[in-house]
Amino acid sequence: MIKLASVFSGIGAVEHALERLKNEKDIDYEIVFACDNGERELSKSIDEIEDTIKELDYEEKKSYINELYEQTKKPNYVKMSYFENYDIDENEWYEDIRFIDGSKYQGNVNLLVGGSPCQSFSNMGKRKGLVDERGILVFQFIRLINEIQPNVFIFENVPGMLSHNKGRTWEKIKDKFDSLDYDIHIDILNSKDYGIPQDRRRLFVVGFKKKVENFKFPEKQELNTKLSDFLEDKVDYIHYLGRKGFEFVTNPNNSNRARINSEIMKTQKANQQYNWNGDFIFEKYDPNKHDKKIKKRAYLGEYEGEQGVVRQLTNRECLRLMGFSDNFNIVVPRMQAYRQAGNSIVVNVLQELMKSILEVVDFNE
Repeated sequence: MIKLASVFSGIGAVEHALERLKNEKDIDYEIVFACDNGERELSKSIDEIEDTIKELDYEEKKSYINELYEQTKKPNYVKMSYFENYDIDENEWYEDIRFIDGSKYQGNVNLLVGGSPCQSFSNMGKRKGLVDERGILVFQFIRLINEIQPNVFIFENVPGMLSHNKGRTWEKIKDKFDSLDYDIHIDILNSKDYGIPQDRRRLFVVGFKKKVENFKFPEKQELNTKLSDFLEDKVDYIHYLGRKGFEFVTNPNNSNRARINSEIMKTQKANQQYNWNGDFIFEKYDPNKHDKKIKKRAYLGEYEGEQGVVRQLTNRECLRLMGFSDNFNIVVPRMQAYRQAGNSIVVNVLQELMKSILEVVDFNE
């Protein structure tokens, strides 16, 4: 039995991967706890909070943190998606990794998974690194490893973490991982090497509490799919672009932001599909397919010598291109669903990585 804890849990990529592996690898898993603040920020500093909770017991601390997030008056859309799709009790959910006491779970978690916010290290962000509050959350993940002592941990982030500040940032982070006395393996895996037509390179750190022999990261696979294989047959009219959008995304001068009908999409991002950012689909005009609502909304223009319309990828298509099956329930507003897909880990990559881990670790011991 895999006893899973995840932090920066998002919409549950590792949970989805383990669900798929149930039959294939004859394994089962249970969620011990999960944690995600849903991109909400607290007005109080960590010092103010710690000063308030230092005399409280564990449950009182948890209630106090939950109340602080309630006071933001912002819903946790990530939690909504997670609870709709996975079997978890309210008591097993945490809003903030900084206030989890991992020692409470020592001996009860054998797999810990998390990918701290990547904006601090991404080439697409401001790259503030460890000066950014989001950047230092990697150390909270390392703290939990030390307190929980899981059999295996998986950490994910952008490859830019390795090069940030000429490698000095990674040197500090790597030193902290090394101090755990785990058998640590590091590699960069790309989604397009594991069945998903998306050019998404991500850093993976896998640690084993006991020294393992013959662990190897999953071998690359030939890509036999393209973006068009993941598209829906019928798409709502709201996804079609007007004249400004059409002209922007079909302009080759804007190819750094928007691309049309690529076989392999660029990396999905949290702000994908908005402000004409991401991958888009050009459809040759078809009077039978493009109904009155589409005709009213969409601009009919010319692209590569053909008359047609341009549309966004749908929420479902974005989830498919992150490896999520169609049985994943979408219960949040459209923009939030795009953000959640773009912030997730690709399920196929985690699935193949878990297969490699299962070759060298018996979680039933």
